[in-house]
Amino acid sequence: MKTTIEISDALLIQARQLAAQRGATLRSLIEQGLRQVLAEKQQAGDFRLRRATFKGEGLQAEMRGASWERLRELAYEEHGG
Repeated sequence: MKTTIEISDALLIQARQLAAQRGATLRSLIEQGLRQVLAEKQQAGDFRLRRATFKGEGLQAEMRGASWERLRELAYEEHGG
């Protein structure tokens, strides 16, 4: 399939030079790069944060507006923190 892409002149010059050094075509070099990027994405997979909820009604009214430091102090109060 034919398509048109726009890339910087400097990148195109480097790509052509690399293709010539390898005795390959610019097309094959671009296809190889695309395959590599797609394979890396497939190996990494999409990160999904697990759903973690807690029963309750959220932050207690007296804690709304408290600083993170204060909330942390309270959370570790009975745990030696």
